[in-house]
Order: sequence, then C-alpha cells, then structure tokens
Amino acid sequence: MTTGRGTFVEACGRRLGEAAAGALADDLPGLVVLAAQGDEVHVEARGTLAVGGEPVARDSLFRLASLTKPVVAAAVGTLLADGSLTLDEPVDRLLPELAHPRVLRRPDAALGDTVAAARPISVRDVLTYTCGWGQSMELFMADPPWPIGAALGAERLNTMGPPRPDVVPDPDAWLAELAALPLLAQPGERWLYNTPGQLLGVLAARAAGEPLPDLLGTRVLEPLGMTDTAFTGDPARLATAYEAGVVWDVPDGLWSTPPRFPDGAAGLVSTVDDLFAFSRMLLAGGAEVLRPDFVAAMTSDQLTVDQRAWAGGFLDEGMGWGFGVSVTTGGPRTGSFGWAGGLGTSWHVDPVRGLVVVTLTQRLFASPDDFAVHTATVDAAYAALG
Repeated sequence: MTTGRGTFVEACGRRLGEAAAGALADDLPGLVVLAAQGDEVHVEARGTLAVGGEPVARDSLFRLASLTKPVVAAAVGTLLADGSLTLDEPVDRLLPELAHPRVLRRPDAALGDTVAAARPISVRDVLTYTCGWGQSMELFMADPPWPIGAALGAERLNTMGPPRPDVVPDPDAWLAELAALPLLAQPGERWLYNTPGQLLGVLAARAAGEPLPDLLGTRVLEPLGMTDTAFTGDPARLATAYEAGVVWDVPDGLWSTPPRFPDGAAGLVSTVDDLFAFSRMLLAGGAEVLRPDFVAAMTSDQLTVDQRAWAGGFLDEGMGWGFGVSVTTGGPRTGSFGWAGGLGTSWHVDPVRGLVVVTLTQRLFASPDDFAVHTATVDAAYAALG
C-alpha cells in the first residue's frame, strides 16, 4: 500500500516487504510498518491479528506502551504555551503530595534512610525524566534487591514491568502511594526511566483541570486527526499480544475498558497512520499544535553527562533524551529521534532526511532478538533512500 509513486516508495516496497515477511513467527503473527519521506508513504501490513486470526490491516490497533510518552509530552507543551505550567516551577503547586520529598542516602539503603531533597522537583525534571523516581538497570540487577526496587515494583504502582491497567488505582491514589516513597536520586541529578512519564500524565491532568484522556483529545489527538488513538481499543481491530510464544493479552482484555489510571507512560493504543500524523506535526515544527521552540527542545538532548550516567541499558551510546523521546547524538543518523514500546512497537523520525518509520507488532520485548525486526525496518527505510 503506497501513497505517491516516487523512487523512495518503489525501493521501500521491496526492502520493507522482505523485512516484514521475514519477521513473521508463531509469537509474531502480524505487523504493520509505515515508512515515509515527505509525501511518499509506503505501508506493509503482513500476517494476522492473532495466530489463526483475521488478517492485519493498515488500520489495525496496537498497544503502544512507551510510545505513549511523546504524545503526553506534547500535551504538556500545550500547557506550557498557555501558561498553565512553566518549565522551572516546582510541581508541588499542583501536586502538593510531592512537597518536601525525601531522598535515599544510597540507592540500596533502607526506605527510611533518607535525607531531605536539595530542592523541589520541577516541571522540567519530570519532562526530562530526572525527577528522582524511575528505573535504572542497577535497580533490576541488584543482588540482594534494593528495598526501593521492591517498593517501586509493587503491583498497584506498576512503575516497573509491562503496563497493567487492571491493577493501578485512580491518579490521586496512585500519586499518594508514590509520594510515600523516597526518591532514588536528588531532583535533577540522574535520568531514570518510566515513572516520570506516569507522573507527567498526572501533572498534566491537574494543570488542565480535566482527565488525561480529555486533555490529550482536545490538545493533540483531535487537532491532528488521530481518531484511533485512545486508552481503549476496539477488540475487532486490536492485535493479540504475545510474550515468549504465550498470549499475554487478548483483544477484549486489559485495553477493552477505560482504565482507572490513564497511564501517561504506556497506556495508549494507536495505528501507524495516527503516529505518522503525530510525526508530521513535529517535522513541521509543531504546526497548529505546538510552539516551534518546544518542538526543538522536545527533540534535542536535554541531559548533562552526569544525568545520563545511570541510563545504560536504556539509552545506548550516542543517544540522549529530550521530552519523552530519545535523541541520536552521534553517528550518521545524528539528529533523529524516536523511541520503542516494550509491548512491541517502535518509532523513528529523521528530520534531516524527512524520514518517518513506524513499526507496530505485539510481541513483547523479552530478549534483544525481539527487537530485530524494528532495526531491520529502519535500516530498510534508510537503504531505500539510496
């Protein structure tokens, strides 16, 4: 399926088709890939929504997992533009639960072994994932486990592991439970993953005075025509999710009813065309949705060397972090940005070349091999550029 008939589309048809067809397996029965340069768009929809199920289509729905993060960051950009938030203000104006946070003396310390935070948590800290809570590889690998790891891994918080919209309480209750825990690092000290995205969704909703789904709808999704992006998905169009060959979630499962906690880090479902619309808005400098200066900041590295020190295992060498997206800071693809979602999705935008690649599967990233098709589709799109 193509739009336009340029050289890029013709080359993509062969290269992406080979990459997509070669990836199909028992635990990856179907996928959709979109590659675009300017107005030239090629889409590959291969396989089925589930093993033995209906064929995948261009408008099939997939659980985005962490590709939710940039959409929520964009909504925050609209709140900054209208003055509902300012970058360097303390978040406790809107999140009083986070006033006077405590910080662990050491990452492996007992939960009560804390010091006062050197300063308040700011909006910028949450946007850049340096607020003090979050995941690091050491947190997963510590032996014996760190007490903070067990606390953050509590089912109701759902700050570690795959998203579970069936177990998390409403945003106020979630925030109260998080606020009862000490920070892993001082505000602004270290980049830590995922939890800041959840916190950002709560902050955005309070700043807007409306639930996060409504905020995303009026500020981002509706203006861009992203009509298929939401916190629930039509079971007839939603792919079955697999982990290591076993069904992880069915179409009428975890995403079939509105969640108590709209997860700003991992809660959305969407399609390749909706993500393409979001990408084109960013490539156009924000269009009618965001200010150009916010887009420039969102898609450029915001981290210092010290902040990035704990990012190993999440951010590869030559990668930084903007607002909800990773940013390539070295090599031939410098300036590109995007991210991946642990339920099997990826998104890559190269503003230098005007390139967008969206790859949607529903095979959880249980090993590095599961990411191979995502690398292959991006490489195929670059090869098609010649």
